[in-house]
Parts: sequence; C-alpha cells; structure tokens
Amino acid sequence: MNYSTLISSEQLQALIRSGLPCMVFDCTFELMQPKVGEQQYLEAHIPGAVYANLDTALSAKHGVPGAHGVLTASSGADQPASGGRHPLPNREKFATWLSSVGFTNEMQAVVYDRNGANYCGRLWWMLKWAGHQNVAVLDGGLQAWQAAGGQVASGEEPSHFQSSFFLSPEKAALVTTKTVAANLGRPNQTIIDARATPRFKGEVEPLDPVAGHIPGALNRPFSQNIGPDGKFKPTAQLKAEFEALLAGRDPASVVHHCGSGVSAVPNVLAMEIAGLGRAGLYAGSWSEWCSDPARPVEKG
Repeated sequence: MNYSTLISSEQLQALIRSGLPCMVFDCTFELMQPKVGEQQYLEAHIPGAVYANLDTALSAKHGVPGAHGVLTASSGADQPASGGRHPLPNREKFATWLSSVGFTNEMQAVVYDRNGANYCGRLWWMLKWAGHQNVAVLDGGLQAWQAAGGQVASGEEPSHFQSSFFLSPEKAALVTTKTVAANLGRPNQTIIDARATPRFKGEVEPLDPVAGHIPGALNRPFSQNIGPDGKFKPTAQLKAEFEALLAGRDPASVVHHCGSGVSAVPNVLAMEIAGLGRAGLYAGSWSEWCSDPARPVEKG
C-alpha cells in the first residue's frame, strides 16, 4: 500500500516489517535555535531515519541579500526557486540531495518531526514538487510513534550508498511573488496565511522587518489543524473548518503562505486530507513579500 498524505505509527511499523522500499526522514528543527533539531535527532529517532535539516537540506544555501537583508535568488544554475528566509533550492539541487542520502523513485517516503508537523511538511511538499507521489507525514510525529510502542535509536545512522533520484513532473504548485501580486483582489486567488494571528494582524513581528499581512489574506494558524492528541483533526472537521474560512470561495483558488514557506504546509496538507484538493504554495511567503517596500501591506 502507498501513502500520500498521512501514515499512522501502526501503519509505519507494518510498512517497515514488510521490507518494502521505504525511507524515513526526521525533520525536527527549532527556528530560533537551528542546532537543536539535529541534537534531538541524535538523542532519539526512528531507527534508520535520515536527518533532513531545514537550513541545509531543505533550503538553498546560496542567496544574496536583497532589500532589508532578505535572501533572494542568485544567478546561475544553482538559482533558488524562491526568495525569503528559507529560499527553496531548485528541483535539480533537491534531487541531488535526495540522491546523496540514497533515496530512490521506488521508495515510500515517510517524514516526521517533534513540532506538530511544522517542519516535516516542508519535505512532504518538496517531494511532491519533485514529482514523487508516495510521501506521507507520520501523524502525531515522534511522540505518537513512541506512544504506539515504536523503538528509537540514538547517535548517527550508517551512510547510505549514493542513488539516482530522477525528477518527474511537479505534483505540487509553486506560486511566485509575481503571480500573487498580479492576482491581488481577484476572485481567482484566495490567500491563506498560516502565521499566528498577532503576526498576521501586525501587532508583533519577531522575525521579519515589516509587520502585517498581504492585503486580502485570510488567517488560519497552522496549529489549528492539530487536535489535542497531537494528530491531524478528523477529515470532516478539517473540511468544515476550511469551508467556514473560505465562506464560499473556490478551494482551487487558494494559495497558502506563512513567514518563509514552511509552516504553511500543514494547511496545504490539511486541505488535501479534507478532500479540498492540493492548493498552491507561495514559498517565498511574507519574508519575500515584505522585502520590497513597494508591495502593499495590510494590518488588523
């Protein structure tokens, strides 16, 4: 069986026992303490899991300072696919990293973190963007795995042999700043901002140089997708909540974003779980949008 949205701890245990080709990725991260995630991985992780570092594996390491010091695309073959604080590496660069850790097109990918799916969603989305359908988020993360009796390992894992991961047509839509700007105020675009409400309203801004949000955006903090048990809410509940937020707007018009294109992905995944399709992702997000003073900003 293939998994493309969520996988439970019990299903993952069965998948590992089956011997079918599978690779598990630990994406644990702490935005304000970038080294903590890897330390937590070394302390305890699902046996065999590969550590996927947000800053070095899932973001481009080569941008150039733009307005306000925000990373923007550099020139050449290694040009990132987006700007913002966590610029996406281009698809070719990402495929090279996947190959370096031994991932192949035949494998089922399973991604998890300890952070309410905040960071592992990035790798889930990037694999879809690379054309890989069989990737799922471990529902409830490492906490659910351990609660279900899953074993953990510590220390570094043995290196994998180099493989060859081949890109396929994109299965996830990357939306650019140009597209977002061109469609502001039009019914064919509905922007959903995943940041905490005080940041969305512009009351506080701990990370970016400008406070506020893209004009017309709706707000749904990504944490609202997770229930008290640490897992995604039931399908029917997610569907009802998103339909209430959209208030008649077409789900196909939705473009998700956040601060830097990371915490928006739980909203992308939640809409898909709800049966509302796979919406677009503005990966540059607020950090790219607000890097140009000419772009409009709304508060409140």
